[in-house]
Parts: sequence; C-alpha cells; structure tokens
Amino acid sequence: MTPLAPSNVAADWLTLSFLPGLGCTLINRLVECLGSPGAVLAAKGELGMIDGVGPRLQALLRDSGQVSQARQRATLELKRIEQVKGKLLTPDTFPPLLRAIADNPALLWCRGDDQWLHRPAVAVIGSRAASDYGRRSAAALAAGLAEAGYAVISGAAYGIDAAAHRGALNAGGGTIAVLGCGVDVVYPRTHAELYTDIIAGGLLLSEYPLGTTPEGFRFPARNRIISGLAQGVVVVEATEHSGSLITARLALDQGREVFAVPGRIDSPKSAGTHRLIQQGAHLVHTVADIHEHLSWSGSLRAMPVRPSPAAVPITDLERQVLDSLDSYPRDIDTIVRQTGLCLVDLHGLLLQLELKGLVRQLPGQQFERVGGDREATSPSPQ
Repeated sequence: MTPLAPSNVAADWLTLSFLPGLGCTLINRLVECLGSPGAVLAAKGELGMIDGVGPRLQALLRDSGQVSQARQRATLELKRIEQVKGKLLTPDTFPPLLRAIADNPALLWCRGDDQWLHRPAVAVIGSRAASDYGRRSAAALAAGLAEAGYAVISGAAYGIDAAAHRGALNAGGGTIAVLGCGVDVVYPRTHAELYTDIIAGGLLLSEYPLGTTPEGFRFPARNRIISGLAQGVVVVEATEHSGSLITARLALDQGREVFAVPGRIDSPKSAGTHRLIQQGAHLVHTVADIHEHLSWSGSLRAMPVRPSPAAVPITDLERQVLDSLDSYPRDIDTIVRQTGLCLVDLHGLLLQLELKGLVRQLPGQQFERVGGDREATSPSPQ
C-alpha cells in the first residue's frame, strides 16, 4: 500500500490545486522549483524568478483571502475523502511511469487498493458502442493479462472498457479504472455494480476532486493517465474518429507500446484499429503477443491448462447449419439462403445447437458460432 501523505502536506497540495488558474503543469513546476507545496504557498520574491509565473499569478499566491478559501476547501476535501474511504495520492507516491510523463497530474484521488498502481500494467480500451466480438475479445485479453500478473487499466465506459474491467475481475486479477469525474460519482449510472466490484478488486482513480461531474473535456484529459500508467495500450475496437486513437497517440508520445486487435475489414468499428496496424501498431492475437513486446522483465505466469472439452455429437443437418455460421453475427434470412432449409426446421436446428453450446443467439434474430474451442462431430456413416 502507498503510504498516506501527512495531512498538512496533502492539505498544501490541495490548497494549490484549488487556487483558480493553477493547472497541474504549473503546480508541478512550482513545487519542483521551490521544494514543496508549503514552500510555494509561503513564497514571496522568489516567485518572480520562476518561468511562467507573471504578476497575476504572483498576486494570486500572495492573496491571503484566496489562499484562505482554498485552504478551507482543502480541509473539507480531506474529511470527505475519509468519509468515502478514499485516499489522496501526491506525485511522490505515483508509479515511476506516470511521474515521467510531461503533464503528470498534481494529485490523484483513489478508492480501492492502490497496490495495483505498482504492478506492471496494460491498458485495454476501445469503442463504447462495441460489437459482441469486441466485448468478447476485450474480456478474453483482459482475463489473460490478469492471469499473467498484469493490472488491466481502462476508463470504465460502456463497451470495451467495461468488458476489460469485467474480464480482469472475473479472472481473479486487478483492474484500474481512470475516471473523467470524481471517484464518488458513478458514470455511467448503470455501472454502479461495476464500480463496487472495482473498489473491492482493483482501484478507481481520478485527478478530479470528489463530486466532480463528468463533462466532455475531462475524458480526453484523463486518457494521458490511462496511457501514462501502462507499459502498453491495446485498442480492441475503434472507429476512425474514436477517442481511443487519442489515447494511442498519447501512448506513442509517452514511449509506450501500442497494440491493436484486428476485426472485420468491412466493419467501421474496426477501421481505427486497422489504421493503427497499418501505421505500425502490433497486431494482437493472444496475450503472448502483448507480453512479447513489453519491457517487463518478468515472465508470464503459468497459464492453467484447461482440459479439452468432450466432442459434441451433432447431426448432418446441424453440421450444415453450423458450417454456415462464423464468429460474426448472421441474420436468420441469410442462414436460410445459405442452407436452403425452411424457416421452421432451421429454428429447431439452431435451438439444438444453442443448447449444445455451439451457437449463440443475439438480438434481432442474429446468430453466431461460439464453439471454436469445442469439437463438433458428425455421426459416423453406418
């Protein structure tokens, strides 16, 4: 566990962050030049010798009324953090990767176990409006990464993010959700249970004070933290204008490895990931593809060997239907045309295949093959 900063030091950091017009870059520069946030608040003439500190900023830091208001707010914030069983992290407790980025945050609010910040980590991100293929791929990769000992980082949004968090948690690993709001604000609202599970088995993280509501500009800003914490960023599914591509560019700027999961060539949801691959991102097929390119000196944990499932016997007609499907959804009319079977017979055959775990039905009378790791055997000729 990262030790708590002394309350007076934390209060000084908070006081600086609550002064109007002081962003994280300027706060970090002031503290670096003068040695501590307390020294910045007590500084007088030496402020004028710091690059970027003009008369207006000097006047603000010397304004006892403004500083007093900020300090009162800091005191209240520390009480609120305690009430939600959270923690305030200052830059000296950040993991080295995050401290090294050009615009690292001045403070981080967290809820959960912050030991996950000091594990080797991989970010898994992608589209909010993800396909079932994208969600399954994200969950499977996150589970494999968690089993291998990595912390899985994402942004707690719909789609790929949620699937990545769930995949890591279901595998018994840890996950870090970097938020574009306060760590006490559930967004989206339907993720209340996911938030609870992340607090219990991972970490909620934000550079924003408690109670901060989600606004559009906060999410691109938080992306630098997602990539900054990770050794590599995996983009599972993204359109050509997806916000995930912003994170990928930030990762490259920060010297991180970028990975992309290929999808269908005719799917707009994968256009962004395909573009990344064309531009040199590592194509991901398995977790081993990710681990191979990372600088972590550790090795993959021994993966549990799953016994091969018993062969599932199917009839010739079921085989005909199964062969008409793949891992992408196919509507019932297309299956009718491909198999030449009547609709009534086809529904019965699809139901049998679903009961045998070889086919999954999706909304809109669409079906996909899900038994890629299970052998389906047709009866031997008599």
